[in-house]
Amino acid sequence: MLKKLFSGLLGGGGNKAAAEADPVEYKGYLIISDPQDRDGQYRVSGWIRKPLSGEGADGETLEHRFERSDVVSGRDACDELMVSKAQRFIDDLGDAIFDK
Repeated sequence: MLKKLFSGLLGGGGNKAAAEADPVEYKGYLIISDPQDRDGQYRVSGWIRKPLSGEGADGETLEHRFERSDVVSGRDACDELMVSKAQRFIDDLGDAIFDK
């Protein structure tokens, strides 16, 4: 209880981000889970990236921030859910996910 009180006073607690997970390659895309820690629960979020190749690409990468309202109690479960939801998103939209 005291730990929670002191972390709240010192800026810790509720909305900090957990560390990004290792990228998962899927159909030429990189899925990176980056769950948001919400008081011990994890909100599904992360990045979908696609490295560009070919002439003139210069190592550029397309990037889409992937955020969902789902919240789960474990970090590993959150990472798995993020990857499965991102895979479905990629299957549904393909490169259109990078359209503005």
